[in-house]
Amino acid sequence: MTASESDNKTEIPEEPDRRQFIEKATCAVAGVGIAAAAWPFVSSMNPSSDILSKSTVEINIGQIQTGEVKTVEWQSKPVFIFHRTATQISAMQTSMGSNIDPQPDEARVLKSEWLVVIGLCTHLGCVPTKKPEGWFCPCHGSRYDNSGRVLRGPAPKNLYLLPYQFVSADTLLLGKA
Repeated sequence: MTASESDNKTEIPEEPDRRQFIEKATCAVAGVGIAAAAWPFVSSMNPSSDILSKSTVEINIGQIQTGEVKTVEWQSKPVFIFHRTATQISAMQTSMGSNIDPQPDEARVLKSEWLVVIGLCTHLGCVPTKKPEGWFCPCHGSRYDNSGRVLRGPAPKNLYLLPYQFVSADTLLLGKA
């Protein structure tokens, strides 16, 4: 290499700090761009306001007489709120239901005098009717006791429980608050 050739080539000193800064800034901008593009898709998975309005329902249970059942709607399903008598409570506490889906009464209620269950037969989803000894599904003959436990029939499970809590002595909140 001649002297004139070496004069034409000027060496550019490397600047590692500047290069690292540009790489990090590019990654940060790309990350923010991806997050901004993904936000509408993630946000669309949240439940809509009409669904959220049905997620909880307050029920006044002060007017339900002992031995009476009130049917209310929760998330488009019937819910049976049964104010049980002392005789019904003691009969249910000494029984486990049948061998189909045995469960103690204490596991099915928060307060012994109140039974709250989803009012759909666990066989095919028909709405059972209340009888003195429990519920009867007219579609295929399943029978449930006064604790909502299946006694016989094609139903494979007890009437389903739902989340609920007592807000006050006269108010029941269905669903999770």
